[in-house]
Amino acid sequence: MYEGPAGLRENAWVTADYQGEYQDLVDEISELLGAPATLENRDFELIAFGAYDSEGELDASALDPVRARSILTRRSTAAVRAWFEGFGITRATGPVRIPPTPEAGVHRGRVCLPVRHRGVVLGYVWLLADDPGPSEPQLAAAMEVTVRIGALLADEAQHGADLTRELRAVLTAEPGWPHDAALAELRTALGPRAEVPHTLVCVAPWPATAPDNAPSLRTLPGATALCTAPWGTGSSCLAVLVRLRSVDVLTPATSVAGRLLERAGDTGNGVVAGGAAGIAVGRVGLGGLGAAWREASGAARAALAEPRLGPVARWASIGPYRLLTSLSADTAHDPAVRPLLTPAHHELARTAEVYLDCAGQAGRTAAALGIHRQTLYYRLSRVEQLTGLDLDDGEDRLLLHMTLKAARL
Repeated sequence: MYEGPAGLRENAWVTADYQGEYQDLVDEISELLGAPATLENRDFELIAFGAYDSEGELDASALDPVRARSILTRRSTAAVRAWFEGFGITRATGPVRIPPTPEAGVHRGRVCLPVRHRGVVLGYVWLLADDPGPSEPQLAAAMEVTVRIGALLADEAQHGADLTRELRAVLTAEPGWPHDAALAELRTALGPRAEVPHTLVCVAPWPATAPDNAPSLRTLPGATALCTAPWGTGSSCLAVLVRLRSVDVLTPATSVAGRLLERAGDTGNGVVAGGAAGIAVGRVGLGGLGAAWREASGAARAALAEPRLGPVARWASIGPYRLLTSLSADTAHDPAVRPLLTPAHHELARTAEVYLDCAGQAGRTAAALGIHRQTLYYRLSRVEQLTGLDLDDGEDRLLLHMTLKAARL
């Protein structure tokens, strides 16, 4: 669990209005219970921390391994979450006392106050509490405050759902008035944030079930909205709108992309192994959102096709793939090269691509492939026979090179 104030700086998406209200409510609970309370959402992600001023409460000696790790990493492991959920906190409607369990790394007892709205658990208020801990009247008063927290969490969730819907509409709308109308709706939903510097991040592939599996915006500093979008046949990708301080500094977007890929690997949420992320050029305002999405998704495609570009690729850094990703599949597959792209000739295609990557230098190519020069020459002659192309002709070499690169997209 998040149980320290350090993580508050990371919750960049939450508006000042929401964050201020959360903080006031958590401080109120801290005063009622006489101990620092921590508010987390149902995914154990930090929302607010009540720094109650009581001597020794925040002393380093009070930390147990679970608490210390949550402060350092700003989130719980799946094992820790499952352990606490084993006490029935997801079903509870009142305070749950959790005893110290040193063998689990929990050296101090906890009290968990489930936060519900219309019967659905939306989060938890936590406090470290050794026996005897808060009295029953104190806990009852604190539970009344959780009702207000639940309503606020529900309101914020609805706002996030609205942004998800509007962003998806922009990315999937047909050109012309449908796109313009969707863009106007997103601009209205974002308000002043629509005119700040931003970029788009594309993480691919992503499971088709993702709004259920999509991460919380709280774990993505700088993220303003996210949604799923189509990615090829029967699959999806994740799109994230990220605020920037400057259109030339894409560090926040790189951080968001890295966290998403790390999260996918850590949680096993269905993202295909070997996923990649693409980042568009920074822009001010939403007028170029369509072009930004083509750039972000194109960079992700390039990183999937060419591992040396990823796992996080910026559009500005993918070189010839900027052109190749803009081509349709039919245009990119030249009939002359088609015989070379069959499974039976995989090694010949690889040889030709490495040869062209090495600017036609036989020595470098043979070394890269770990083969003898004579073997290389034989393979290149077979490539010419299959394609009818002349590898001494610059235009033929260009056609072959582009088609081989495009085939992996």
